[in-house]
Amino acid sequence: MKTVLLLVLLPVILVLISLMIGSSQNIGFRELFHYIALETGNPKDISSAGSLPTILWQVRLPRIILTFLVGASLASSGGVLQAVFRNPIVDPFTLGISSGSAFGAALAMLFPIMAVNVSAFIFGVIAVVITYLVSYAGSKTSIVSMVLSGMIVSGVFTAFLTVLQYLSDPYKLQAIVQWTMGNLHTASWQKVHTAFFPVVIGLVMIIILRWKLNLLALGDHEAMAVGVNPGLLKLILMTAATMITASCVAAAGVISLFGLIVPHISRMIFGPNNSITVWANISIGGAFLLLIDDVSRTVMPFEIPIGVFTMIIGAPIFIYLMRRNAINWNS
Repeated sequence: MKTVLLLVLLPVILVLISLMIGSSQNIGFRELFHYIALETGNPKDISSAGSLPTILWQVRLPRIILTFLVGASLASSGGVLQAVFRNPIVDPFTLGISSGSAFGAALAMLFPIMAVNVSAFIFGVIAVVITYLVSYAGSKTSIVSMVLSGMIVSGVFTAFLTVLQYLSDPYKLQAIVQWTMGNLHTASWQKVHTAFFPVVIGLVMIIILRWKLNLLALGDHEAMAVGVNPGLLKLILMTAATMITASCVAAAGVISLFGLIVPHISRMIFGPNNSITVWANISIGGAFLLLIDDVSRTVMPFEIPIGVFTMIIGAPIFIYLMRRNAINWNS
């Protein structure tokens, strides 16, 4: 019961706090609930609220929803990939999915041949397949080879992205550079609608298969012993993780190492049972990214890209996990 309350109340509290703060106007609890009461009680009185409806529902609310979706998705994707590869220092960034999706999205922005989401998904899949094939040797992959392969693939796609930036005109170049740093200041209802269905479908797939993640974490032979096809299961889960990552990258840019941090926080609080940590990743991931976004848009007179904060936080944790050889999971 305490677990349910924590996972439900934490996002609700962060959503309310996020609605009240911002560069345009700070809103107190009393004003916020007064306006909500006006809207639910007598909509005619809303005109007395001035610009408050626009600030809340057209500026802050779509950003809050998109931020929560991105945080929940990246954390869930990181947790799934760590269970699938039995490697707790992998995430969409270290496996090259984020860089591949970023290249695909930028390519679609520069040459609008296909939709940004579709292009991001295709190149995200290409990146993770290349990473897996390069690190695969002797019927298994090791932690070191997986991380090194992911870094190489990520670097290659980053180089391709740089080439696209050189080919871009100044207006598109500025948009691509800001977007690659991870930025939520362009959040809108259109972006929420675009990202919502791929993210929800991917998360539902992960939730349905969450108990099977425990079997994959034990190894392929153990999974086969209880009648589970590990190859097919990994394909389904990796497809879901890549789809939600690509949707998030297309909507909010590259937010580095967030998918590495949150799954470990969830495991430290709730233990290694994926049936619980899948829900924890959704709740804590969305709430944590909301908190980081609140800091990024209020700590300075100007807005700092959220990807900067996640990299600053994630890099020391990544180094710490590398030094510990990743919490006793075997390579």
